[in-house]
Amino acid sequence: MSDFLLELRCEEIPARMQAGARVELEKLFRREMDAAGVAAGAITVWSTPRRLALIARDLPQATEAVSTEEKGPPVGAPDQAVDGFCRKNGVERGDLEVRDVKGRETYFAVKNVPGRATKDLLAEAIPAIVRDFSWPKSMRWGAASLSTESQRWVRPLSGIVAILGEDLVECDVAGLASGYATRGHRFHCPGEITIGSADDYAEKLRACHVIVNHEERQDLIREAAAKAAADAGLTLVEDEGLVIENAGLTEWPVPLLGRFDEAFLDVPPEVIQLTARVNQKYFVCESADGKLANAFVCTANIAAEDGGAAIVDGNRKVLAARLSDARFFWELDQKTPLAEQAKKLERITFHEKLGTVADKVERVAKLARWLAEEGIVPNADPDLTEQAARLAKADLVTEMVGEFPELQGLMGGYYAEKEGLPQAVSIAVRDHYKPVGQGDDVPTAPVTVAVSLADKLDTLRSFFSIDEKPTGSKDPFALRRAALGVIRLLTDNGLRMSAGEGDLLDFFADRLKVQQREAGVRHDLIDAVFALGGEDDLVRLLARVHALQAFVQTEDGTNLLAGYKRAANILKKEDWGSGEPVHTGDEDPMENVDDPEMREVYAAQVKELSYTPDPAEKALIDALDAAEPLAAKAIAEEDFAKAMSALASLRAPIDAFFEEVTVNDENPDKRAARLDLLARFRVAVHNVADFSKIEG
Repeated sequence: MSDFLLELRCEEIPARMQAGARVELEKLFRREMDAAGVAAGAITVWSTPRRLALIARDLPQATEAVSTEEKGPPVGAPDQAVDGFCRKNGVERGDLEVRDVKGRETYFAVKNVPGRATKDLLAEAIPAIVRDFSWPKSMRWGAASLSTESQRWVRPLSGIVAILGEDLVECDVAGLASGYATRGHRFHCPGEITIGSADDYAEKLRACHVIVNHEERQDLIREAAAKAAADAGLTLVEDEGLVIENAGLTEWPVPLLGRFDEAFLDVPPEVIQLTARVNQKYFVCESADGKLANAFVCTANIAAEDGGAAIVDGNRKVLAARLSDARFFWELDQKTPLAEQAKKLERITFHEKLGTVADKVERVAKLARWLAEEGIVPNADPDLTEQAARLAKADLVTEMVGEFPELQGLMGGYYAEKEGLPQAVSIAVRDHYKPVGQGDDVPTAPVTVAVSLADKLDTLRSFFSIDEKPTGSKDPFALRRAALGVIRLLTDNGLRMSAGEGDLLDFFADRLKVQQREAGVRHDLIDAVFALGGEDDLVRLLARVHALQAFVQTEDGTNLLAGYKRAANILKKEDWGSGEPVHTGDEDPMENVDDPEMREVYAAQVKELSYTPDPAEKALIDALDAAEPLAAKAIAEEDFAKAMSALASLRAPIDAFFEEVTVNDENPDKRAARLDLLARFRVAVHNVADFSKIEG
C-alpha cells in the first residue's frame, strides 16, 4: 500500500472558488479510481491561493486481474444483434464463446482484464481530472489558447506534482509534465522545493512559509486576529465568512491591527464595517462599551521584517480613501429629504406588469393604513404608518445604497432619524424588510409590523395576480420568503387576519407546513388540522396544531386515537355513512352542536331507541352528550387545549364500548344504532381535527 500526492499549482485561485474546487477534485479522483476498481483509503484535499492538493492513503501498488463475462444473443441471431453485442462489450466476433443455455447454443463475451500498476492508472487519471474539472469561471492561456480545444483552468496551470509512495507518476497535461518540484511562498521562498512523498509535503511547504491546510490557516487567522484586537484593549467583531475569505487569500497569514481617523466614526457603524469588509477584507473592532472602535485588522500574506508597520500604514491609507467616499455619500444623501428621494422611485421599474417602485409604494401605503385603521395591527397609528410606508423605499435611490445595496432599509432609517422624523417612522423604515430569513428578528413595533406586513402581502398578491408563482425550485421573486415573513409576523405578534383566498391561501398553507415541520411539528398533525378546511386564520390554525401535538403525546391521546381508528375501520368496512352519522330524525344532530335546541332534538332521539342500550353503550352516549358541547364551546373560544381535554373524556367510554358491546348485533335496530353511535363519535373527534390523517 502506498500514499498518493497530487498537487495542481497555478496563479491565484479566487478565494470564493476554493471550497467548491476541493469538493470537485475529490469527486473526480474518486470517479477515476472507482472506474479502475481501485479502493482508496482516507482522502484529504487542501487548498491555498496557488494550489490544490490531494492526498489519498493506502492505494494498492496494482489492481488485481479480473475475468468478466456477458451473456449475448443465441447462435443464429441476426448479424446486427450479434455485432451490437460485440461493440458493447469491446470484443471481436471471433472471440465470442459458445455455450449451451437450456439446450440452446448462446454467445458469451469473456474478457480477461489483467492487473495494472496503479501508477499507470494514475498517469491516465490525472489528465482526465484536469480536463473534466468544473470551475465557475475558467480561462485558456498561451499560444494554445487560439484553439477552443485547448486546456481550460481557473488560472494558468504552472506545475503538477504527482507521487505514489516515493515514485513519480509521469503524466502530461497540456504540455506540462509532472515532477517532484513545487514552489513555496511567493516572497519568502520563491525557489523550487523537492517533495519526496505525501508524508513530507505539508511540512516541507511549511518550512517555506506555506500552510497548505486551509483549515489550519483559518484557525490561525481567527485566533491571531482576536489576539491583535485584545492586545489593544478591543474586541474583534467575529465574521466567519471573512475568516474563510482571508484564509483563501493567503498562504502565510499574519493578522495586523491598524487604526483609522476617529472622525470617520460619525458615519454609521454598519457602513464602516461593510466598507472595511467588502472592499478591503478587513475585520473591525469594538471598544469596551460595545461601540465600533477606530480600529481594523488586516491579514498580511508575509511576515514583514518591520513587524508589519509599513503594511498597516498602507492599508490604513487605502481604508481612509474608502471611508472618505462613504462619508461623502452619507453627507450628500442627508441634503435631500426622504420624501424628495421617494419621488425618484417613479423612474425605477418594479416589474413590467406591476409598474414602478412608486406604484408599489402607493399600494403598500394604502394597505398599511388599512391594517392600522381596522385594528388588525393593534396600536399602529394610521398616519405614522402611512408616512413610514411612503418613505420605506426612498433610500433605494440614495448614493449610499447605490454603493452598498445590502444597506437598504437601514440607511433609510438613519436618514429618517437625522431628518427628525418620528421615531416610529424611522424604525419602520429601517426594519420593514424584516424578517428576511429564518433566523432574523421579527418586528414588534406596531407601525413597523404594519408596514412590513403590507409590503410582503403586496408582493405576494401582486405577483400571484399576474400568475408569477414559484415553480419547483425556482422562486425568482422570493415569494416563499415573503410568505414565511408574513407567517412569522402574524404568529409572533398574534395578529388575526385572513391569509387570503384560493391559490394564495394554499401557498400560505404549504409554507406554514414547511415552517412547522422544520420547527419539529409532525407533518401528520399539521395535515390533520389543515384537512378540516375552511380556515384562513394562521394564528388559529397553529394554536390548534400545537394543542393537537400536545394531546397526542399523552396516554389519553394515544388511546383515543386507537379507538378512533378502530371505529373508523368498522364504519369503512360496513360502508356506513360518509363521515356523518345517520339518524331517524329529520335533523342531523351533529350539525351546530352548540345549539341547545339541536341538543334537545338529539336527546329525544336517544330516548326513542327501540331497545335499552347496554351500560357501556349508554356510557358512551352520555360521554358524547357531555363532550360535544364542551368541545364546540372551547373551539369557538379558541381554547383548543380545552377542546382536546373534552375529547380526552371519551377515551375510557370508547374503550369500554369496544370491550363490552357487540356492534354487529343480530338485531338490525341495535346494529344500526351502534354504527350511528360510532359515526357520531367519529364526527365529534373530527370537529377538533381529522384523526384519520394522524399516524400511529
